[in-house]
Amino acid sequence: MDNLASSLRPKSMEDFIAQEHLLGENAPLRLAIESKKPFHAFFFGPPGSGKTTLAYLIATKLEVPFILLNGVNFKLETLRKELSLYTLARPVVFIDEIHRLSRTQQEFLLPIMENFEAIILGASTENPFYTLTQAIRSRSHIFELKPLEYEHLEKILDSAQKSCSISLDPEVKSYLIYSSNGDARAMLNLLDLALNASTSITLNMLKSLRPTSLAQSCKEDNPHYNLISAMIKSIRGSDTNAAIYYLARLISGGENPDFIARRLAILASEDIGNANPNAINIASSTLNIVSKIGYPEARIPLAQCVIYLASSPKSNTAYNAINKALDYVAKNPDLQIPANILPNSKDYLYPHNFGGYVKQKYLAQKLEFVEKSSIGFEKNLNEWLEKITQDHQ
Repeated sequence: MDNLASSLRPKSMEDFIAQEHLLGENAPLRLAIESKKPFHAFFFGPPGSGKTTLAYLIATKLEVPFILLNGVNFKLETLRKELSLYTLARPVVFIDEIHRLSRTQQEFLLPIMENFEAIILGASTENPFYTLTQAIRSRSHIFELKPLEYEHLEKILDSAQKSCSISLDPEVKSYLIYSSNGDARAMLNLLDLALNASTSITLNMLKSLRPTSLAQSCKEDNPHYNLISAMIKSIRGSDTNAAIYYLARLISGGENPDFIARRLAILASEDIGNANPNAINIASSTLNIVSKIGYPEARIPLAQCVIYLASSPKSNTAYNAINKALDYVAKNPDLQIPANILPNSKDYLYPHNFGGYVKQKYLAQKLEFVEKSSIGFEKNLNEWLEKITQDHQ
């Protein structure tokens, strides 16, 4: 018997919810699919964003057989055997978890793609640009699917209620949606499991089945977005009591401790940086600890980290510097690397042979991305830089 996620799988492009940038009216991919002209493609995005469903819909639109394979247990003999069954038709071969294919397995697909013996589609939670060979990428198109927004999941949940002839309380709907982190399949699977227990679903029941959110990130229309934003801004503003309050709200609401710790690690670098270099070490240790112990004990190292970060001097020097450098790289031709710092250069001056510093050329032209600051430990770093450079003028 099909589970809820399978039974509610869209049967046409019109039923597909979300991914408007790809499948909205007059979107290029939507038009390409409706033209019924075959093409090879790979879809990447988070779980439950519709990658497999999109592949099914393409095969349906093309009116061709659908072969489902998985990169975890992919075997070339299996694919050869499957293709031998379709001598008069050109099937869609969909490979889930395609990033797990070895280089040899990927190379086996090349002649199939080149000769269009089959239409190769693949899905991955990782960017295929980094996991697939250039030869594969040059013969295909890569499309990114985004996590479903709150309103997308709400529409899907409304369909599920109609399908199951049930009515859910607002707090139950809210928990199903926000705790699923944009993953439609996870939301429907949780609802399915709850329905197996009772048709009268309560918030406490859902929390017993899923104690913490699956969140990797928050969306603006997710109620927890406001809380995580408030906590981060309170830490940035050095208000320890406000930061602890919002942390308590997040924990009480079932927010994933790993997610909270990841956000703290980002803040430690973005908003504190070298003003207190130990902040990122504390945040990193907290992330490691909570990943191993979970709630309820994880609340303690999270609180310790929040208080430490809120109490630290604040600097966004590193954040600004890398953004400026990336902006420059995007807008300007690449600078030639000076010959003296290329590998095996005989003109390279080894700073340790000169007491730790020696003046030499590192950039083809003078560029300044790092703004000097006297906040916290950054003052010590800048004073040292000024001293060694002045001593060697």
